Amino acid sequence: MKRKLALAMVLAMTASMAQPVLAADSKTTLDVIISQYGTQTQAWWSQFEKDFEAENPDVDLNIEIVSWNDLYTKVNTLVANNNAPDILNIDVLADYVADDLLMPATEYASEDLQSKFFPAFWDASTIDDTVYALPILASCRALFYNKDILDEAGASVPTTWAEVQETAQKIKDKFGDDVYPWGIDMTTDEGQAAFSYYTWNNGGGFVDENGDWALNSEKNVEALNFAVGLVNDGYTNSDPANETRYDLQDMFGAGKVAMMIGPNNIPTYLSDGGYDINYDVTTIPANEGCESVAMGVCDRLEVFKDDSAEDQDARTAAITKFFDFFYDDERYADYMVYEGFLPTTQTAADLLAKDDDTFASWIDILQSCNFYPATKTEWADVKQGVIEVEQNALLGDDVQTLLDDLQADIAG
Repeated sequence: MKRKLALAMVLAMTASMAQPVLAADSKTTLDVIISQYGTQTQAWWSQFEKDFEAENPDVDLNIEIVSWNDLYTKVNTLVANNNAPDILNIDVLADYVADDLLMPATEYASEDLQSKFFPAFWDASTIDDTVYALPILASCRALFYNKDILDEAGASVPTTWAEVQETAQKIKDKFGDDVYPWGIDMTTDEGQAAFSYYTWNNGGGFVDENGDWALNSEKNVEALNFAVGLVNDGYTNSDPANETRYDLQDMFGAGKVAMMIGPNNIPTYLSDGGYDINYDVTTIPANEGCESVAMGVCDRLEVFKDDSAEDQDARTAAITKFFDFFYDDERYADYMVYEGFLPTTQTAADLLAKDDDTFASWIDILQSCNFYPATKTEWADVKQGVIEVEQNALLGDDVQTLLDDLQADIAG
């Protein structure tokens, strides 16, 4: 009897050893940092993590949601300490590529996934003929305005800068300090967007027709003087250097701001916040004689190299699984609706357009937008630089001098 029992135990042990039981240390761990786009970002990604690990028991996901206000400091600290995440959701790219920190996207994006992206978005992360990131989402910026406020003030929807001033004055005359006619964000969160809104719509911008930095161009100086003039004339929110676009969106939803330039997910933001106002959307006003230019934003998912990984093939395979799972048409489309953004894959766009024609309209606009020159190595410094220019201009410093100094710093 004892021999039979011992034999049974041996057989049981042998059988258990043959089972594909994954020990905790046999899993591939991926550290992922996702930027916070809204109040529900954490909830969506928490569910994603559970669903992914249930389908991929050989991968352990550690997903952390980080506010945009804290993102750059956190990531820079991690990189400096040789502890970069495996996958990062951010908008900057060139500096990481210059420091040889990123894996080329073709090493982890399956051929099926590559074929899904709109070509413009796949190419948007190309440096020296190599794609270094995947586009996570996109947004367009347009002018949102409170129809009731403008109607009550007897004001028209502005299409030019002169009309912006005229409409703002009418709103100010009618409502006094109760309503800010125009919302403007020159914070560290969106100051570079403000630079885009005004310079692009004055025929200027970050670079010239040859792609060289042209930060102190005459058109840029004129544009920033106009924007700061709106503040000085009392047409805007009181503290543009500290009031972020989220503050403006709350003020817009509460009827405190009459007009603001913002992203296409504002309707979702207003709905989630319980706001109920009568508003509409139109093109961004341009200076007389200039065409209106919309701004497109395309954030990225980037993969850092990890030379210390014990099994590089397993790590790459896990990363490929992550992206295939995230960009699954239904799941990815759900995330776009959830956050109120635009998809960067044709397949998800087609899926969403079946239920909502506005997605198709926004995609058409998006493909004609101007984008930040984020693949240029100096972009991170330019982004911070134009924000500092704006904030110093708000304090009374001369715009021409500020932009001359920035141009000299960047162009060397």
